[in-house]
Amino acid sequence: MRAPEPQAPPQGFAVNIDTEKLDRAALALLYLDLHEGSRTCKGLDWEVMRRVREKGYITDPVTKAKSVLFTEEGLRESQRLFQALFAR
Repeated sequence: MRAPEPQAPPQGFAVNIDTEKLDRAALALLYLDLHEGSRTCKGLDWEVMRRVREKGYITDPVTKAKSVLFTEEGLRESQRLFQALFAR
């Protein structure tokens, strides 16, 4: 199963995107769907999921499964980022 080709951002979006910030926010958002211990939904952009995987935070998203597993480090970092970015 191949990941879909990345698409250009919608019209009106900034073209110069800081992918590091985007990846951190995505990792934090993945924490929202934490279930079955260390599983999370893989409903985010394929390119973002690829980069998060390459950083060692999740298992390969290109499978038939509808979820991925956090690595131990990924789960810790996801929770930390979620708290840092979204907690009051």
